[in-house]
Amino acid sequence: MAEIERESMEYDVVIVGAGPSGLSAAIRLKQIDPELQVVVLEKGSEVGAHILSGAVLDTCGLDELLPDWKERGAPITVPVKKDNFYMLGPAGQIRIPNWPMPPLMSNHGKYIVSMANVCRWMAEQAEELGVEIFPGMAASEIVWDGDRVAGVVAGEFGKNPDGTMGDGYEPGMELRGKYVFLGEGVRGSLAKQVIEKFKLSDGHCPQKFGIGMKEIWEIDPAKHREGTVTHTMGWPLGGNAGGGSFIYHLDNNQVYVGFVVHLNYENPYLYPYMEFQRFKHHPMVAELLEGGKRVAYGARAISEGGWQSIPKLTAPGTVLLGCSAGLVNVPRIKGNHNAMLSGIAAANAAAAAIKAGREGDELTAYETDLRSGPIAKDLKKVRNVKPMWSKWGMLPSLVLGGLDMWTNNLFGFSFFGTIKHGKTDAAATGEAKNFKPIDYPKPDGKISFDRLTNVAFSFTNHEEQQPCHLQLKDASVPISVNLPKYAEPAQRYCPAGVYEVLEDESGNPRFQINFQNCVHCKTCDIKDPSQNINWTTPQGGEGPNYPNM
Repeated sequence: MAEIERESMEYDVVIVGAGPSGLSAAIRLKQIDPELQVVVLEKGSEVGAHILSGAVLDTCGLDELLPDWKERGAPITVPVKKDNFYMLGPAGQIRIPNWPMPPLMSNHGKYIVSMANVCRWMAEQAEELGVEIFPGMAASEIVWDGDRVAGVVAGEFGKNPDGTMGDGYEPGMELRGKYVFLGEGVRGSLAKQVIEKFKLSDGHCPQKFGIGMKEIWEIDPAKHREGTVTHTMGWPLGGNAGGGSFIYHLDNNQVYVGFVVHLNYENPYLYPYMEFQRFKHHPMVAELLEGGKRVAYGARAISEGGWQSIPKLTAPGTVLLGCSAGLVNVPRIKGNHNAMLSGIAAANAAAAAIKAGREGDELTAYETDLRSGPIAKDLKKVRNVKPMWSKWGMLPSLVLGGLDMWTNNLFGFSFFGTIKHGKTDAAATGEAKNFKPIDYPKPDGKISFDRLTNVAFSFTNHEEQQPCHLQLKDASVPISVNLPKYAEPAQRYCPAGVYEVLEDESGNPRFQINFQNCVHCKTCDIKDPSQNINWTTPQGGEGPNYPNM
């Protein structure tokens, strides 16, 4: 096939992803030097369309970036008024008091927000400074100059399902930069290539992940308690998996209801989405939701490895930002503040390098800043909580993790040192013969819903006449390996019903990929026990269209 000819545009900095890290970087670059040429590429149909987060926001990153954010009208208006933590059983709950928890766990002084709307607002601030933002432009390839990342290809449209060029094929453009920032979120497709090519994870623990699912509910005003934050652990997961829930009362009688399942679970019959639906039938939750209506749904993988799993963050010409770097503080259930701080740090390093006449090298100042500055201070204190949970279970990790956070907070050290993570989440999957299938209650259509009904509330859309963006390295593996060995867990771990095992005309099983349903959570890329699924970007503008997640 003839080499594709593309037009090229030159920038000082090319930023992939209009999330909190990428937008923070863009804003800081223009604050430092208004003459810098900065572009942000966003694969969603608009800024915020692919942003899904809890979220209770620690504003420390925004305070540094835009200290007058209140005066600028940021959509950050619901302060946390009440902070609850419960241990659930099948029929009741026990409230865990706040006083034994280290101060870093407190949500007072934080805000319940829609990060999708915060990012929309941040994009407005960036554009006012002269940043170019192109939504609907998926960055599908890296442009290489030798071993240096020199840019990305974005805006390629019109391929046929077999990958050939269709009648309306558009080759996209090369957007080249002196530096390229990858802020694609969890398990970004370009970041994954860079990590593998430059072996950035060598010497670090494997990244660990969770799957987070979220619904927005409008509830009875009599039950609404604006500013109330509730977290739970325990039922329904029990010993099957780690995880927990969040219930956040924002304004306008709306509530965020979310559920997180750690992806290092062993039982291949576990069905994270159905665990979420079952959770909502707990008496405490069902009473809150009865009489209300679900207005939106979405799902997203979460990086959970923390300090031990942060890879090397720089390679020639590029850096990893935010969740592409894995900067979530798991016990605090917060990562947006660190994402913003990473964007600021990367911008500071790039602006200084460009001013000094450099380009295409490694921004080592960024790595130094991240590993010694406020992000390091935030993540080092909690570094053992996740591996404790993985190794010893929920209750021991609550006690020992609390002790560890206290000693880190008070004295700056840990009795445990730094506990390493074990195997990858994919490798943690056990064989089906060692487990029993789990019988999940059928959704009632009022409080709980089947996957396909809920996916409609993510407003997901993909043009069917394009190559499937969920690529199988070996098309035979799902039926020949994953089905007999693991009961093909893709049928269950996907929160959007993308993967099915059906029967062909002869009664033999066949693997079907309904890529039109994909909400871009990346769980398949992470959890597939054979590591046979490669998530790539579909055409720009496609996927979920989250309103205010």
